[in-house]
Amino acid sequence: MAAERGGAHRIELCAELRVGGLTPSEDLMRMARKKVNVPIFAMIRPRAGDFLYSPRELAQMRRDIATARRMGMDGIVLGVLTRDRRVDIAGTRELLKAAEPLPVTFHRAFDEAADLDIALQDVIETGAARILTSGGATAAPAGIERLAHLVAAASDSILVLPGGGINASNALEVARQTGAREVHSGLGSVLAYGRQDYELFESEVRKLAAQLALAT
Repeated sequence: MAAERGGAHRIELCAELRVGGLTPSEDLMRMARKKVNVPIFAMIRPRAGDFLYSPRELAQMRRDIATARRMGMDGIVLGVLTRDRRVDIAGTRELLKAAEPLPVTFHRAFDEAADLDIALQDVIETGAARILTSGGATAAPAGIERLAHLVAAASDSILVLPGGGINASNALEVARQTGAREVHSGLGSVLAYGRQDYELFESEVRKLAAQLALAT
């Protein structure tokens, strides 16, 4: 709610942000949908750790996607890799089919791929709408050159969404230097996850939104 008041255009809803985000509970999705008017994309990630999932875990992810659709989520966020650090095209396509007609963002599992150029083409092949990435760096500001390359290579085939370490102090630079039309921020580099200072969070989101407005 604080993010929406601050001017966020979309929310990525997760549990356990300290481990990068896991699938939110049905109750959390229901509550968020009642309280927030902007689009909500639900994270679908059954556990912390790597992004190599067993058939049983993929089945759980499909069930979680069905729950997210039933709870009125507007999109899905997920990522699946193979043992050799390629995008799992077949597994991802199965999950996208389960999500239809909701748009799907392939999350920062992308940054763990062995070759980001190949990974870009693989994600495009799956039919995902977006890729959330820091350009393979620990944070987006450090991966600006690679992000700019990915944005250009993606062209109109998919939207590249820079994320990781973005806040009001660097959002404008990231947007301008990469050519990205959207950015993703959890503001964890400014406010520790779990901190319940909602007025401060709203204020930081407002600053971030104001900086991004300058890039348009």
